[in-house]
Amino acid sequence: MAAVWQAGGMVDRLTVTGLQWRASLDPAENLAALASCQARADLVVLPEAFARDFGPVTEPLGPHAEDQGGRFDAAVSDLAARARGTVVAGMFETSGDPGRPFNTLLVRGAATAAYRKIHLYDSFGYKESERLTPGPWEPLVVDVQGWKVGLMTCYDLRFPELGRALADRGAEVIVVPAAWLRGRTPEEHSRKLNAWERLASARAIENVAYVVAVGQPGPDGYTGHSMVLDPYGEPVVEAGGRAAEISATLDRAVLDEARATNPSLDNRVKRDR
Repeated sequence: MAAVWQAGGMVDRLTVTGLQWRASLDPAENLAALASCQARADLVVLPEAFARDFGPVTEPLGPHAEDQGGRFDAAVSDLAARARGTVVAGMFETSGDPGRPFNTLLVRGAATAAYRKIHLYDSFGYKESERLTPGPWEPLVVDVQGWKVGLMTCYDLRFPELGRALADRGAEVIVVPAAWLRGRTPEEHSRKLNAWERLASARAIENVAYVVAVGQPGPDGYTGHSMVLDPYGEPVVEAGGRAAEISATLDRAVLDEARATNPSLDNRVKRDR
């Protein structure tokens, strides 16, 4: 059963900023970027692994892991204080296996929690499980200004059962920090065939929820194209492939109208098991 973390009263509109920033292999540079950030929003989202990029696939990630409460945690908390809201940012967190840390999203500020990536990217020739430890099946929903916000990380987006588990726990917004890799061919790099956008839109449509998807930018392998999608799966705002910042306001009236118009969450047929 997932925890739901309480944080303040309800607001009809939730301001969101996505920071499509590239993570350096030098953690000090990423800490400096957080320290200089002047974002101001109810919810500020940075990409997966922002504390330190993945680096070469042959490189162990254990030496770059931190405990919660370390330098990166402090920098995220400081940014949340300046933003006067909640910040979500990715890091490698120490686990019981020194060579295989967790891929963790820190949630700091008005809401405080941590989500450990459940689905590791053992696909398309990669073997993320050789470098990371998967988190337990603990779908996480946090409360941000009365809005229920569910957490996913990158490859989690390919698993609709996680999105549905978040919706079952009340999620009205699904946040997806990522370091999403571009397609293997020039055709797959195109917007029309981009799985990142298609899957994010599907999660919004099937769960009748806003989706805030924030990825690392290119040009070195990552797709960028961060976006905020409304509960119909349509873009409210989106970025290109390079470093960018996007901002949007989520409106509860839009969410309520979408769920009244398309009550698919209520119309599901519950099968006996």
